[in-house]
Amino acid sequence: MTDPSKAMTSADAAYVAFVETAWPRHLRLALLLTGDRWQAEELLQDSLVKLYERWRRLSRTDDLHAYLRKVLVNNHTSLWRRRRRENLVADVPEHAVADGPAGPDALVLRDALRALPPRQRAVVVLRHYEDLPEREVAQVLGCAVGTVKSQHAKAIAKLRQAMTDVAPHFEKSR
Repeated sequence: MTDPSKAMTSADAAYVAFVETAWPRHLRLALLLTGDRWQAEELLQDSLVKLYERWRRLSRTDDLHAYLRKVLVNNHTSLWRRRRRENLVADVPEHAVADGPAGPDALVLRDALRALPPRQRAVVVLRHYEDLPEREVAQVLGCAVGTVKSQHAKAIAKLRQAMTDVAPHFEKSR
């Protein structure tokens, strides 16, 4: 006989189903935000806990993915703000290739993305990876559309410069 206290409610089952489908998509987003697989998984787990705490109310909303995306970005922002206040030394970056094949250009781009300030990185990831319009990026980040535009322009300029700086090295090695 099954213990009724261990039986899963329909709301819990719906949450589990959502997590199973959302995990890969949002893990990639978290990985792009953090630049580190383990930090990304931790960020996503923390965000999913926050989602679960509000699940009964939120499960009736239209776009749970948008809500989770906003929680991910907000948690990441809170994390880097807290670390900055604590004055921690940055982690030594791993040189292992993230999931999947990546050539030298992809590695340079990943490193350049990691070097961006967190807000600029979030704007680039949300605009280009999540393919969100500026208005939605502004909503997720809790800022004005003009801020998104200026942060995006600065980030793209830095990424272009990073790619330009290393381009001669790749031409010699090819």
